[in-house]
Amino acid sequence: MEHEKEKQGKVDLPREIPILPLRNTVAYPFMVIPLVVGIKRSVKLVEDALQGDRIIGLVTMKDGHIEEPQPGEVYEVGTLAKIDRVLRAPNENTLQIVVQGIERFRVKHWIGSEPYLRAEVEPASDIIEKDLETDALERSLRELAQEVIHLSPNLPKEAAALLNQVQDPQYLSYLVASNLRLDVPEGQLVLELDRAKEKFRHLIAYLARERDILSLGKKIKNDAQEEMDKAQRDYYLRQQLKAIRKELGEGEAPESPVDEYREKIEKAGLPEEAEKEALRELKRLSSMSPHSAEYPVIQTYLDWLCDLPWNEVSVDETDIVGARRVLDEDHYDLEEVKDRIIEYLAVHQLVKERGAEPDAAEGQDGPDGTGVILCFAGPPGVGKTSLGQSIARALGRKFTRMSLGGMRDEAEIRGHRRTYIGAMPGRIIQAIKRAGTRNPVFMLDEVDKIGTDWRGDPSSALLEVLDPAQNHAFRDHYLDLDFDLSDVIFITTANQLETIPGPLRDRMEIIQLDGYTEYEKLHIARRHLVSRQLRANGLRPDEITFTDEALLKIIQDYTREAGVRNLERQIGAVCRKAVVRIAGREAEHITITPEIVRQYLKKEKFDSETSETIEIPGIATGLAVTAVGGDILFIEATQMRGKGRLTLTGQLGDVMRESAQIAHSYVRSKADGLGIAPELFEQTDVHVHVPAGAIPKDGPSAGIAMVMAMASLFSGRSVRGDVGMTGEVTLRGRVMPVGGIKMKVLAAHRAGLKAVILPKRNERDLEELPEEVLKAMRFVLVDRIDEALSVALEPAEGEGEVQQAVHA
Repeated sequence: MEHEKEKQGKVDLPREIPILPLRNTVAYPFMVIPLVVGIKRSVKLVEDALQGDRIIGLVTMKDGHIEEPQPGEVYEVGTLAKIDRVLRAPNENTLQIVVQGIERFRVKHWIGSEPYLRAEVEPASDIIEKDLETDALERSLRELAQEVIHLSPNLPKEAAALLNQVQDPQYLSYLVASNLRLDVPEGQLVLELDRAKEKFRHLIAYLARERDILSLGKKIKNDAQEEMDKAQRDYYLRQQLKAIRKELGEGEAPESPVDEYREKIEKAGLPEEAEKEALRELKRLSSMSPHSAEYPVIQTYLDWLCDLPWNEVSVDETDIVGARRVLDEDHYDLEEVKDRIIEYLAVHQLVKERGAEPDAAEGQDGPDGTGVILCFAGPPGVGKTSLGQSIARALGRKFTRMSLGGMRDEAEIRGHRRTYIGAMPGRIIQAIKRAGTRNPVFMLDEVDKIGTDWRGDPSSALLEVLDPAQNHAFRDHYLDLDFDLSDVIFITTANQLETIPGPLRDRMEIIQLDGYTEYEKLHIARRHLVSRQLRANGLRPDEITFTDEALLKIIQDYTREAGVRNLERQIGAVCRKAVVRIAGREAEHITITPEIVRQYLKKEKFDSETSETIEIPGIATGLAVTAVGGDILFIEATQMRGKGRLTLTGQLGDVMRESAQIAHSYVRSKADGLGIAPELFEQTDVHVHVPAGAIPKDGPSAGIAMVMAMASLFSGRSVRGDVGMTGEVTLRGRVMPVGGIKMKVLAAHRAGLKAVILPKRNERDLEELPEEVLKAMRFVLVDRIDEALSVALEPAEGEGEVQQAVHA
């Protein structure tokens, strides 16, 4: 084997040469390279080289983002080059030069970096071994390069002829490397390899991979073109087949989907805008292949346009007496709600008979005054959802319902745009389509439980739907057309008004449903619940009879709720027990008595009166409003030897904590009037606890109960066990009004309390209470906490003993 170094292009090197760094480019010997020089020191380098032998060294930067690299930031194997031409740009700051590579070199050591990089270098000629392996590698490289040229659309085909003319293996390797899209590390590796065989092997591996990628890309392109040609060919053949059948008179060809949709559009009676859009989409469909991906998308859109009830309207029942009868049949009590519905019907009937006033004030609920949005707010089980069905039956309209609980995506309301895969209209439009009319009674359940996340705010999307001034032109994202919702009666339901956003709540008329008394529950059970559970369990009215005493026992001992949902469950449980006996031929008729209820439902879940007989000081009974209605709330306080600290437990919110601190300060300030030794506060720690510690509690309405508990604790006088209280207390002892009076008083009545202490400014709220509650309970209205002390606290007995026990 013969080894020798080729000396082609070798020149005598000076002792040191200027080094020009290249950004994102690798220079090779023999190659002509155009360069743009703009860095100040690089311009200086070129100008100095032009004054001498025009020889410079080209090396590649390791990091192309560095403006002026220093030794160590450039590779140390580069290409010696000679400057052929120089052009100065018009702005005088940039040079355009053309250089030709001569030979490889390797930096021995760096001389300096000012005014530009300079280094002492040594030639590094390629080692070319003339043997069979070199010839074989050279031939493989040449053939692979020609294949890549033929497959690549970016390389000129003349380059293949040039490869055949190149005989020098060194020139061949650099020619191929300079025309490939090698990244800087790959290109630098080709330059740094000393042996020609290693260069050939590296380039052959890269070219083989590039050839495979180009071949696969060409195959994919050819397959796609064949699919398009086949679809076009099928379309032409179908058109020709249709014409041939028509000429031969072999009967009408099956009606095309385009003709079917055109007939549907004519029958649908679309508004002008919707009809124009439908015909535009139909025109696109007619010129499209059925195999196109967009063909079924347009079909689905046209189906929605044609199926929506653009002009289908239910005729309202205008019989006021009949509507009142329907509402009374379906629901007991709820007089305020029924009166509001009757008002709606009466206004609607009168306006329809006389015609709308032409000068109706702009911004009102509509020319007929019927564009109002009702919101039924109250605890679960009071009949909010079923009331919507009764309204629809009274009006003779279709009923549709949508639950908003847990909804977090705005697209649920407005729909998705058709650009998305699987897009559909929002649930508003879907519900209108299901109803089949443009003016149904539309119930939006759980409007207080809408959520918000990155997909948008559904409550904001509802603003347009529930605004009578805007919803005549509701625009769903999928349809992208105006749909008139102004004739829809929207009814919303909520358990808590606080969680409904203000702008949304402002668009609704709030009707509060606060719960039922035991008397009302008894009537509801007799008139509705028992008969419904008899039908649900396959019983006939002559097979089972509920006595009033049995129903009252279920109400008092097995349920404790504002509504009647759990009451119906317990009645159903009794019915199922009775079914077992009747089906087993043990009895033909069963009369449900309190004893039978106890036998079927086992032990009682609640005491008939949950109010406690309070015998020790430091406990007061407060009243509160929860998500499921009113409830009683016990405030417990105890004292121990300490330094006057106050401890609060029971998952109390900030406002309720402040109420406890105010109560402690007030009782301490009135110590003399309550017969309490002032030094007792400095020697005693107080712990206030509100039971049911796992449930968060907040609000100022427990302030009066906090004062009573602490006054009782320090004075030794127990709080009367049959007295409940609610009201906010100020630091100076004033009692401020609070909300939810009806639900709180109903809870006190259910719990067996005999008296309730209320703020005097809440006196007007007593008008909403049922007559039987007003007769059964005593109400004490107070302006100051002093007025309540004599009512709530037992007479002062044994006060001295209690205080002595504390000091002990």
